[in-house]
Amino acid sequence: MNGMEQVIEAFSPEDTRGIGQQLGRTAQPGELYALIGDLGVGKTVLTQGIAEGLGIAEPICSPTFTIVQVYEEGRIPFYHFDVYRIGDIGEMDEIGYEDYFYGDGLTMVEWANLIEELLPEHYRQITIEKDLEKGFDYRRITIRER
Repeated sequence: MNGMEQVIEAFSPEDTRGIGQQLGRTAQPGELYALIGDLGVGKTVLTQGIAEGLGIAEPICSPTFTIVQVYEEGRIPFYHFDVYRIGDIGEMDEIGYEDYFYGDGLTMVEWANLIEELLPEHYRQITIEKDLEKGFDYRRITIRER
């Protein structure tokens, strides 16, 4: 599976959410999704879809100030990280990131490129990109097994 890459096109936020739902339905305990994409590209929409796919009903919002938000009500626990505002890597140790990264749930890390050295050996990198030539709501979602 290592090195496999899948490119999915989304033409609306609903498409992006649907792709997330599919990822959530197939997620396995102990997996980590590293989510990469610019501000406003739809990372939260995709994450909301993943949560729905896991069976989580409560609203998902980015844990920008708390770094991690834990949702226990789904099929497996969902650990949602947003490391955009992280000052230094030591903050990750303080919140005990390893308990999540190597835990029994699905870990989702927004802005994962900022803490790349902490990521486990194997993870799923999800990159969301815009292409304005294909329309305002178009997104290219690349899923790569690493």
